[in-house]
Amino acid sequence: MKKIFLFSLLIAFMFSCSPKQELFVIETDYGNMKVKLYDSTPQHRDNFKKLVAEGYYNDLLFHRVINNFMVQGGDPDSKGAPSTKRLGMGGPGYRTPAEIGAFHFKGTLAAARQGGPSNPQKESSGSQFYIVHGKSVTEAELANLAKQKGITYSAEDIARYVKNGGTPFLDNEYTVFGEVVEGMDVVDKIATVEVAPGDRPVKDVTMKISAAK
Repeated sequence: MKKIFLFSLLIAFMFSCSPKQELFVIETDYGNMKVKLYDSTPQHRDNFKKLVAEGYYNDLLFHRVINNFMVQGGDPDSKGAPSTKRLGMGGPGYRTPAEIGAFHFKGTLAAARQGGPSNPQKESSGSQFYIVHGKSVTEAELANLAKQKGITYSAEDIARYVKNGGTPFLDNEYTVFGEVVEGMDVVDKIATVEVAPGDRPVKDVTMKISAAK
C-alpha cells in the first residue's frame, strides 16, 4: 500500500509540474471563440502571444470571409477602415518563418501569407491569420491530394477530415498553429455573413483577442 501511495503522489506531482495549456479568447459580435496554440509551432505561438499582450488585434476586422473556406483577420489597416479601403496587405513590418506541418481541419488557426515567387520560403504574415471553415472531404479526395503533394495522412487524420471537413488543399502550403476549442458555432455564423465584392463583410465584424482567464 505504501508503494502504491508513493506512486500516486509521484503522478500527482508530475501533473502539477506540467505546463498549463494557454488559451486565448477571440471576442466578436457573434459570440466568443476560445483557441489554443500548438507548441509544435513555437515561433508562431510566441508571436501571436506577443501581439495579443500588446492589444494589437483589438478592434481589427475579419476583413475576408468566404463561406465553406475560411474567415481571415489581423490586418492592422482594417481598424476603422472605410468600406472602400482595400485590405489584406497590412502587418507589423515583419514575417514569421514557416513552420508548416499541421493540417487544415475545420476550426484550425493558420497564418496568412503572401503567395507567388516573392515568397518562396512560404513565410507567414506577421499578424494576419485565418480560421478554417471548410467543407466536407472524402477519403478519395484525400488520397488524391496525398499523392499529388506527397503527404502522408494517418488513419486519425483521415477520420477527422471525413467527420468534420476542412481545407486539405492548403496542407503543406501554410502554417497551422492552433485550433478553436470552444465556439466553432461563432465561426459558422461569421462565415455566412453577407459580403461585398472582394469578400469583405458588408457589416464590419470586429475582434478583440485576450488571454483566457
